[in-house]
Amino acid sequence: MHHFIVEVTYTASLEAIDEALVEHRAFLQTGYDAGRLLFSGPQNPRIGGIIVGRAASRADFEAFLQNDPFRRLNLADYRIIEVEPVKRQPFLESWVQGE
Repeated sequence: MHHFIVEVTYTASLEAIDEALVEHRAFLQTGYDAGRLLFSGPQNPRIGGIIVGRAASRADFEAFLQNDPFRRLNLADYRIIEVEPVKRQPFLESWVQGE
């Protein structure tokens, strides 16, 4: 299992972001339902967001993110960072192991 931190940086106005927000959050829910995502949320100040997730490969995770409305509508840039979670809270063990 590969793990990722995604830094989302808005490239559009907050008005445009807000117009796509419901669709964006519905897209994220598909990732939660599939067990791909651990958490996500806006940055403070609201210049973008963070997504923490996992996938079988980087290509698989990137393919998943292609369906994000923020990306499809060119509202944000995505910086994908792969990480190896060698230290973690015990309650995360099964998620990190891909169970």
